[in-house]
Formats: sequence, C-alpha cells, structure tokens
Amino acid sequence: MFDYKLLEALSCVIHEKGFDKASQKLHITQSAVSQRIKLLEDQAGQVLVTRTVPPRATLNGKHLLKHYIKVKSLEADLERTLEKKGETHFHVFPMGINADSLATWFFPVIGRFLKEQNILLDLKVDDQDETHKLLRNGEVSGCISSEKSPVQGCSVEAIGTMTYRLAATKNFIRQYFLKGVDELSVKTAPAVIFNRKDDLHDKFFQKFFKKPIKNFPVHYVPSSEKFAQMIMDGLAYGMIPDLQGLDPIRSGLLVDMVPSCHVRVNLYWHRWNLNSKLLDDISRLIVKNAMIC
Repeated sequence: MFDYKLLEALSCVIHEKGFDKASQKLHITQSAVSQRIKLLEDQAGQVLVTRTVPPRATLNGKHLLKHYIKVKSLEADLERTLEKKGETHFHVFPMGINADSLATWFFPVIGRFLKEQNILLDLKVDDQDETHKLLRNGEVSGCISSEKSPVQGCSVEAIGTMTYRLAATKNFIRQYFLKGVDELSVKTAPAVIFNRKDDLHDKFFQKFFKKPIKNFPVHYVPSSEKFAQMIMDGLAYGMIPDLQGLDPIRSGLLVDMVPSCHVRVNLYWHRWNLNSKLLDDISRLIVKNAMIC
C-alpha cells in the first residue's frame, strides 16, 4: 500500500509542472517534495518522474496518477455524504477542456452547479485533439475531446458538433480577398490560429482546395476571446466557431468567406468508470446541456 502523501506529492509535481510550485501548493519545502518523490520511487522500485523541465510522469508514474485521481474522486463523494450541516469543504474536480468550449457554452452549463455545490474546478485547457491525453495520463477525471475512442477504464458519450467557418470583416476581404479565396490570397493574407496544435485551417484548405496549403502568414493567439477579437477588429481572418461567429455574420459585422465549406468537429465527453456521484452529476450536466449542435 502506497502512502497517499507520497502520491499527493507526485500529483502536485506533475500538475504544477515543477518541484518548486508543488512545494508551494503543499506548503512544504522543495527538498521535502523531492524526498517524498524519492521515497515513492524507492517503494515502487523504479523512476516515476523524469527530472526534465517541466517534470513528466513515466509510464508507471502515470499509472499511479490514475490510481490517485480515482481515489480522490471517491474520497470527495464520501466527504460530501458525511459533511455536517453548515460545514464548507471544497472538493477539487480536475477536468480537461478545449478552449472554444470554455469560452462559449461551458460556464452557462456548469455555473448553477458550482453555486449549489462546494466544487473547485481545476481546468486543464488545450486543443480538443489534445485533452484526451490528459485523461490517458491520469491528470483529469474527465475531458471534452474530439477523440471518439475511450481510454481503457473510461466511458465516452457524444455531446455535439462545433461548426467552424472561415470568417473576416468586409474591409479585410476587400484588402486581401477581393477576387475570392484562392491560393494566392491565402498566401498573402494574415490568418489567426489558436496555437501550433490547431489544425482547423489545414482541414479547411484540404477540404476546399483538395490539397494542403503551406507557408501562409499566421498570427498565433492562444486565447479564444482574443482570437475572435482579432478577426472582429479586421486584423486577420480565421476559423471561428458558430457560437462566437454566427451572430456577427448574421448582423454583417463578419462575412462567412466560403459559405459552401465549413469544418465540423465532433466533441465527446470522456470520464473514468467510477462509482462517483460527483463525476456522475457533472457528466450528466455536460452531456445533456452542452450548447452545441
């Protein structure tokens, strides 16, 4: 049986992305964190954390993280059941989510639940193609992902489809796309892309041109709100989700540059198969109320 203080140290080092930040989280010295990790590795008989920047869990370290997060989920359920009236004890729920869901429908869905329950969200934000890895690595209890296949020990449910349109302001189109969307125009007009993992532009070009387009000018803006604002301000064109872009398109502030060609991304809710009321409640909220088509 592993000492859960040692597992907690492992979890903090990985989630906080460093021994120093883990020590601040745990209110102990960095040396004490290192000693706990070393003791856990001695008990396991193998290295569990790579001493890189940031530290990363080894394969067996990931197995221990998965075990720890499952135990913490079950403990949270038990504590909620045993709480005395008037007591306030918050329970942390680690979750992976894509930035566009976070910027649009997520908080309207989860907000009331957070007001009624003593829950603290620990959101790990990444591209919808990447959040699945957080669950697989044992960093979260559930995640929103574009991956359809479940991780072993997890279940998956479809929650809807996000539609993305290539959009820009009228003035931007007059400047760069006066003759329409063609290979020359996309190689001269500045695009905005969320980050280097974001492949929505590539998917659009493959669908529209029937081939990839390389070496086009790009702004990288890893914020869904600022990303959309760049398009609204006429600084770039980009793939914007309907939840952010459809109203501006209908009002004439933006233009759907190729109405016949959109990119649709199916989203899924993944969760560990645990007998956890907290996980059940959050899963039910997300699956039934996700505000996407």
